[in-house]
Amino acid sequence: MNKKLYKSQSDRKLCGVCGGLGEFFGIDSSLIRLGWIVFCLLGGSGVLAYIIAALIIPDEPLEHL
Repeated sequence: MNKKLYKSQSDRKLCGVCGGLGEFFGIDSSLIRLGWIVFCLLGGSGVLAYIIAALIIPDEPLEHL
């Protein structure tokens, strides 16, 4: 089992971070998005975390589509 974290190309709203996390952990990406919104509202650091994740996590390779 060699799973890698990528930004999703098929399940994306902004950059594909939440879709990629959902695919990696095997849960619905809507739950990841909801958690991220709560994280943003409880202190605002979620916005910075999303931007950092969008810059660091690589795009999904085309052969995974």
